[in-house]
Amino acid sequence: MKPIQLEDRLIQFAIDIILVSKTIDKSFASEHLAKQLIRSAISAALNYGEARSGESTRDFLHKMKICLKELRESHINLKIQKGANLILDLDALEELLKKNNELISIFVVSVKTASIKLKE
Repeated sequence: MKPIQLEDRLIQFAIDIILVSKTIDKSFASEHLAKQLIRSAISAALNYGEARSGESTRDFLHKMKICLKELRESHINLKIQKGANLILDLDALEELLKKNNELISIFVVSVKTASIKLKE
């Protein structure tokens, strides 16, 4: 996958999170989790933009690890909202979980590859 394609996927994931978050109820838990989910999903996209212009392999790796951390946070948040029935559009929720898992897998491989390059 080309870097711009991955960037586009991260941006679309963040947009999808924002759109789903607009449909939540106004309970304290829903709003709290939705705000945090929006922050972590957007952070993954923004940090990937930073990683693409990393000043060194070490800098690139650090920012990629931040992206991975934020994607994992988003995944756990989605699972909590699913368990608490806070997102009522189950099809959208399952699609977000699927996209999130795919992105996590991509970043795990990228971080491993960059780690190997750093050791060379």
